[in-house]
Amino acid sequence: MHNYRELKVWQRAMAFTIAIYRTTQSWPSDERFGLISQTHRATTSIALNIAEGSGNSAKNEFRRFLEYALRSTYEVMTAVEIARGLGYLLAPAAAELHQQADEIAAMLVGLMRSLSKRV
Repeated sequence: MHNYRELKVWQRAMAFTIAIYRTTQSWPSDERFGLISQTHRATTSIALNIAEGSGNSAKNEFRRFLEYALRSTYEVMTAVEIARGLGYLLAPAAAELHQQADEIAAMLVGLMRSLSKRV
C-alpha cells in the first residue's frame, strides 16, 4: 500500500485538476453540461484513480488504477485540444496544460514500470 498524498504524481494531478477547473470557468456556459462537465470528470479521475489504486496491496491492482489515470490524462488532453479548436483557449494556455498533462502521463508510466519491476 502507498500513501497517495506522498506520491508526486498525485500531487501534480491535484494541481492539474485545479488548473483545469480554473481554465474552464471562462468557457461558454452552454458547455456546462458538455465539454466542461466531461473535462471535469476526466481531470478529477486522474487523482481519484491514483488514490484509489494506492489503497490496494496488490501491485497489479494499483497498476490497473494507474492505467485508468493515464487514460483520463489523455482524455483531458483531447478536451483541451477541442477547447483550443473551438476558441475557448488560446494556443499558449493550451500548450501549458498539455505540458502539465504530458508530465503527469510520463510520471504515471514511470510508476507503472516501477511496479512491474518490483518483486
